[in-house]
Amino acid sequence: MRYAERPVIGISSCLLGQKVRYDGTAKRDRWIVDQLGKHVDYRPICPEMAIGLGTPRPPIRLVGTPEQMRVRGVEDPSVDVTDALEDFALNTAAQLGDISGYVFMSKSPSCGMERVKLYNAKGHAEKKGVGAYARVVMQSLPHLPYEEEGRLHDAMLRENFVNRVFAYRRWQTLRATGLSAKALIDFHARHKYMVMAHSQAAYQRLGRLLSHLKGVDLGEVADAYEAEFMTALKRRAGRKRHVNVLQHIQGYLKDRIDGSDKRELLESIEAYRREEVPLVVPTKLLRSYFRRNPDHYIDQQWYLDPYPESLGLRNAI
Repeated sequence: MRYAERPVIGISSCLLGQKVRYDGTAKRDRWIVDQLGKHVDYRPICPEMAIGLGTPRPPIRLVGTPEQMRVRGVEDPSVDVTDALEDFALNTAAQLGDISGYVFMSKSPSCGMERVKLYNAKGHAEKKGVGAYARVVMQSLPHLPYEEEGRLHDAMLRENFVNRVFAYRRWQTLRATGLSAKALIDFHARHKYMVMAHSQAAYQRLGRLLSHLKGVDLGEVADAYEAEFMTALKRRAGRKRHVNVLQHIQGYLKDRIDGSDKRELLESIEAYRREEVPLVVPTKLLRSYFRRNPDHYIDQQWYLDPYPESLGLRNAI
């Protein structure tokens, strides 16, 4: 099976329906549980429960400045759980080497990924904070795909996150099965059009990293490749870049399909360029043509089939 390995995703426990929030409630996210959950496994973590705060519990909030944030009690400012959350985050991050992504609870003083309310000395709040637990985890595992549940309501961000999760799972598998020059080059080749859809310059930089592999430390090369690869995939893949990739792939069919099929394919790509149809239309058409006219190189490309199709992510971008 193409997706025999189910990625494991770390997640704020409340998003799975666990009643661990400060007020004893949950924040179950339907899409995360009912749709994405069909294709991934979750590792739920609630740092506030883990450090012994219990539920229900007095609320906490971020105070200070972006450079010096603390997590203190709202009702009793003498309560400071910053160190406990940061220590738990460090210990947890050391045990998360097998996960392929992480979904945080937004706005949380422990788990918020960005724009968390940060209260200054006068009690005024600005959305400049990062949750104490989330910040340390992200610093400890910088290449892991991260998102907040709220941002996953955006079709473009949702597709980007899932694409990164499955790509990172493949990268983790490569590293786990043993590095070799051949394995690195094969991985790079199979992700050519995927990376190009995000950044042609990044694809070229990645190629240069692999251009001289004889007598080098493959571990160091792999570390550099991972950083560049995951940074590239985080960039938005706009229509212009997708059109460029679709046209490149279309070229492999030029001597295999007749004139009417070529026109149909060209029209679907142009309709996508004009924002009349979503990305799924030209990609499904290409896949159907390659099923009838197999090409080994294109069959190895992850771009046309990057994650389970039943997620329907390309129907909305």
